[in-house]
Amino acid sequence: MRHLLIAAMTLTAHPAMAENRIDLLRPDAPELAQPGPHPVGVREARFTDPARIDVIAAQAGGTPEAERSLLAEIWYPAAEGTRTGVTYDTILRDGVTATTLTGSADRDADPADGFFPLVILSHGYPGNRYLMSHLAENLASKGYVVVAADHPESTYDDQQAFASTLVNRAVDQRFLLDSMAGLQDEIGAITDADRTAVVGYSMGGYGALIFGGAGLSRTALERAEPGAFVPPSGTLARLGAGSEDHGALVDPRVQAVIAIAPWGRQFDFWDADGLAGVTAPLMLVAGSVDDVSPYDSIRQILDETTGTTRHLLTFENASHNAAAPIPAPAEAWAHSESLGRAPFDHYADPVWDSVRMNNILQHFATAFLDLHLKDEAGRGEYLDLIRDADAGLWSVDADGNPDEAHSHWAGFPQRSAVGLSFETREAGR
Repeated sequence: MRHLLIAAMTLTAHPAMAENRIDLLRPDAPELAQPGPHPVGVREARFTDPARIDVIAAQAGGTPEAERSLLAEIWYPAAEGTRTGVTYDTILRDGVTATTLTGSADRDADPADGFFPLVILSHGYPGNRYLMSHLAENLASKGYVVVAADHPESTYDDQQAFASTLVNRAVDQRFLLDSMAGLQDEIGAITDADRTAVVGYSMGGYGALIFGGAGLSRTALERAEPGAFVPPSGTLARLGAGSEDHGALVDPRVQAVIAIAPWGRQFDFWDADGLAGVTAPLMLVAGSVDDVSPYDSIRQILDETTGTTRHLLTFENASHNAAAPIPAPAEAWAHSESLGRAPFDHYADPVWDSVRMNNILQHFATAFLDLHLKDEAGRGEYLDLIRDADAGLWSVDADGNPDEAHSHWAGFPQRSAVGLSFETREAGR
């Protein structure tokens, strides 16, 4: 009997045969996390920049150019009657272990009729195009075309010098926007690239801020000490605040930015003047005990992006994985020989449930993007909140309608907003 009990406990602790769903919705999920009215299609695409500075090769001297090819997935509203159910074959953080994710899209489905804003999702270092696929499917169901690419030299199986990510991330994001705008097919026909948002996590957030207008500081460009923060041959200069190249990179089609745990302010990659260059509406998302992109540095970004209205959503006691990554696949629970530990910690948070965080991000991203890309003014009520959710009062009349004393966060079921805070700063403040 004791041996049977141990075997049962082992199976429970290592759910290797579980289905790795990316589309889970908790019963207590906030209102706007619910999927939208559209079935979702997904297609693979490859976009190739014929002549990009090769940062890896430049480490040997000069500024050689090479093709840079980005493998992408495009999620989109699909035609009525599209079936649901798709699997994504990918690998874990260790760059070796295979896993299969399950979602609600349909591979190569016919697109819906309409014209839909574009959302660019950009993973961390390392990551891949599926790391935020929960958000991709969710937004596509609500009338967005969503593209996420594997950023070369920054993926699980192609993690190379950090300098490449520093130089290329924002340029990759601009290249994806131009590539989606130039599609001459049925997906291009439904994509409104003139209304674009960039959603970036960690180094994707670093790139999103640069692409959104935050040019890099002189400190970042003039570092002389050797190390990963000093890309070769002045290749970082094109991202400098006030430079002609950075001015050409920033694009008015980007009308909203969501930066989740953006990396860089803690090492002075921006200063206040550079961050003031962000003019698109901005939402920051952070964990209060992040040890990769420290919370104090995220608050600096909030303070210094004075050129726009911005928000900060905080998951109290969460670390760097707050909100963005999909739930840890079952295979990630096991020890990886190549990584030397279980990859679980790349996806999960020690305190917060991943599905809950995903649902909260889906809710706030929907409100923010609907407001700024679709001009749905009513979504503003979901962003007009008291700062500390724990202090919210649930007060309703006999019919269940909120009364004047009610201050509980809009869209959250009773008692379900615990552990969150939300702040808003207006432009110029």
